[in-house]
Amino acid sequence: MKKFFQEIKADIKFKSAGPGQKLTGERAPKEKPNQPAVRQPRQGPTNEAQMAAAAALARLEQKQPKARGPTSQESIRNQVRKELRAEATVSGSTEAPGTNMVPEPREEGSAHLAVPGVCFTCPLTGATLRKDQRDAHIKEAILSHFSTDPVAASIMKIHTFNRDRDKVKLGVDTIAKYLDNICLHPEEEKYRKIKLQNKVFQERINCLEGTHEFFEAIGFQKALLPVPDQEGPEEFYVLSEAAVAEPQSLQRHKDQLLVAEPVRATLARQCRVFRPSPMASQFDLPGDFFNLTAEEIKREQRLRSEAVERLSVLRTKAMREREEQRELRKYTYTLLRVRLPDGCLLQGTFYARERVGALYAFVREALQSDWLPFDLLASGGQKLSEEDSLAFNECGLVPSALLTFSWDAAVLDDIRAAGAEPNSSILKPELLAAIEKLS
Repeated sequence: MKKFFQEIKADIKFKSAGPGQKLTGERAPKEKPNQPAVRQPRQGPTNEAQMAAAAALARLEQKQPKARGPTSQESIRNQVRKELRAEATVSGSTEAPGTNMVPEPREEGSAHLAVPGVCFTCPLTGATLRKDQRDAHIKEAILSHFSTDPVAASIMKIHTFNRDRDKVKLGVDTIAKYLDNICLHPEEEKYRKIKLQNKVFQERINCLEGTHEFFEAIGFQKALLPVPDQEGPEEFYVLSEAAVAEPQSLQRHKDQLLVAEPVRATLARQCRVFRPSPMASQFDLPGDFFNLTAEEIKREQRLRSEAVERLSVLRTKAMREREEQRELRKYTYTLLRVRLPDGCLLQGTFYARERVGALYAFVREALQSDWLPFDLLASGGQKLSEEDSLAFNECGLVPSALLTFSWDAAVLDDIRAAGAEPNSSILKPELLAAIEKLS
């Protein structure tokens, strides 16, 4: 563009210089400057040049950066506050803008805890266990099972006591191969004997807890047998004649061993029903609900409240969303309450990674009319679909949440059109008999 204006200026200067002269022609004698020369009036640019210059200036103005808004820290803070207030209004949140507070963990045993802690149920005994009790209780239950069913007990011990699942699979597959050889070749005596010092046996089977109990439970007995080209005898597992005569039993035990899973305590829902309460959305959770310790949670909340302004300035909306996702992964469990049409509250404990369908199943099991379709709404009126594959932590329902129950409107209209009314008692009588006051 600079070059364009230089060319216009040079053109004007050239035109005002007067007639030119040939370089090869004779020079006219210089006139003595007796009189001052009359200056020629300067000619302006042509219309075409003026139009071109105007167009170029217009293009330059369009390329100029727009005026920037205020960049002071206070102006940025004000803008962030407005954005956060708008987000809070849309989501229906009543929390202070810029904060994402979680319930402060309470000491276990407090009378005001929403739930005494995270509990589990032993599948073998049905006992309700605390987190620190479950492993020891399950081991004890498995060991006590040897007196009634040693084969099943040894299979449970193999799959439960050994944590390395790859080693367990390799050992189980090797045992299954031993039993397959016996079933396929019942006349072959060599397949009924297993050398305990064999390298494969030592590396794959001997290292696993419960394998020796399994061999003995299905009919193997230890015996010292001579080995060709060796001075002393070695120890073998030898299958008894009674077990050889029942190949179907060996096949059944092998199948049980292959399909077995570790015995794990299941999360106890700790179903509770509360009377209508204005404190329905308040949750006092024990430290069990957090992957962090109670002290770490308190410290993190204090630091967060002190740094809200700084974080609001430095984080974009996308950064805040990513941080929220990282926050959600801190929780292993979630406590969910469902407000029913009569105001009563149904409460249960879930894994944070469980799907929404687990909540629907929990609520349906508590209903007296469990065949009627219903909807569950999260805060802000967000409808949760039973077929949704999202987990609770992906829906933001951790570490606690209050949801709203509503019957399917179309089905209710059909019932009323038929001259009937839905049952006024929503929950099953046994749950209502244990209703509590939320404090």
